[in-house]
Amino acid sequence: MGLKIVKNFDTSFTLNSESREILFSLLTNKAFTAQISQKLHETEIEFTDLLFQPVPYSQHTPKGMPSEFEKYHNSDEYIIINVPPNFMFQAKIFKPSRLCAIYRKVNY
Repeated sequence: MGLKIVKNFDTSFTLNSESREILFSLLTNKAFTAQISQKLHETEIEFTDLLFQPVPYSQHTPKGMPSEFEKYHNSDEYIIINVPPNFMFQAKIFKPSRLCAIYRKVNY
């Protein structure tokens, strides 16, 4: 079985307002952000309201993300997390099946 090379991958998606509101409330929940901060040994983080769909690794997307988000990956000021599957389910988001969220370290 050979590898399938993906040359173009559509990263666009839209969330309806209800799903977006639920997801953003979960991602900004104090208990959740405190848990991430604790694991990263940071004092505090805040959600930037930026989400993206992970993409297949390729020459043009070596980080597995749309190129416009690579600046956050390369910065010590930001962290990128996978949105927990239970958050996606609670917000009734099934397409795309995976999302990543970008957080800024507050006391950087």
